[in-house]
Amino acid sequence: MSFIRTQVSGGVGEIILDRPKALNALDQTMVDDMFPVLTAWADDPAIELVLVTSASDRAFCAGGDIRAIRDAAVAGDHASVTRYFSAEYELDQLIAEYPKPYVALIDGAAMGGGLGISVHGEVRVVSEKAMIAMPETAIGFIPDIGSTYFLPRLPAGVGLWLGLTGARVRGADAVALGLATHYVPSDLFGDLADDIRSGVPLGQALSGRAEPVTGTELPLAKIAEYFSDDPIEAIVGGLRGAVVDEWATEMVALLDKASPTSLAVTAAMIDLGSRSTLDQCLERELNAAEQITRTHDFAEGVRAVLVDKDRNPRFDPADLADVDPAVVARIVG
Repeated sequence: MSFIRTQVSGGVGEIILDRPKALNALDQTMVDDMFPVLTAWADDPAIELVLVTSASDRAFCAGGDIRAIRDAAVAGDHASVTRYFSAEYELDQLIAEYPKPYVALIDGAAMGGGLGISVHGEVRVVSEKAMIAMPETAIGFIPDIGSTYFLPRLPAGVGLWLGLTGARVRGADAVALGLATHYVPSDLFGDLADDIRSGVPLGQALSGRAEPVTGTELPLAKIAEYFSDDPIEAIVGGLRGAVVDEWATEMVALLDKASPTSLAVTAAMIDLGSRSTLDQCLERELNAAEQITRTHDFAEGVRAVLVDKDRNPRFDPADLADVDPAVVARIVG
């Protein structure tokens, strides 16, 4: 059984993500199924555009199948862990270099791996239902799928803010930040998809449906102030010191739920990513994924959030000050 469906009409090749019970979380089979389809369509003169949609009304793609990855890691099956991330990142690279228009319609959650199969594409259409996040630090993992390349290229401080806190960004704000390219109300998504499928030129299909995004309600000034290029310890210290700033207090609460080791590794990798190519970032992320999935924090974080769901992970070390720089260096590679 495949969790993706494909159809071709009007010069459009469509991939439909269809694993609704798991919110389209990408398992090994989905990654393995998508890659040859996209590779074939890239060279097929009958395909002029690729469209990626979801059969679920709740999510575009909620991320990678992290529970299966934890199961393999806990069982000592590190070869399966490497195989998964290698294949996923190869898929992300293919999408980033795709020779034809690649259009993702995001009318729900797109997190982690869901961004890997959308953000790297040419056109990312979001609705008010879209919810974009990289929540990996809360499960003892790190933002991956090439995010250490695109996060530091967002407006000042935004990449670190998203990567460290796992903060969620909605619809039009994703366009304002550059994570999406167009904003279309959810009730127009069906007609938009139908027009694209029928071969209507993309610009024409979007015309009259895409609404202009002229600004954002996100506190960009605060994000730039608190999530600057300072060391991670200084960022956390600055937020803790801002006792009269309710937003800063909310950010501290998010950081307190994260693995301190993951926070330190994430900050280092986003910094390195700002001076790296996408290829280099994906290679570094593969090493980091292989290393961090062997740690206590990864097994414990996934247990607390996705397995037992008690939301009470016991990370070790429990304090950022106690994170061993040598461990961070080994994971970062």
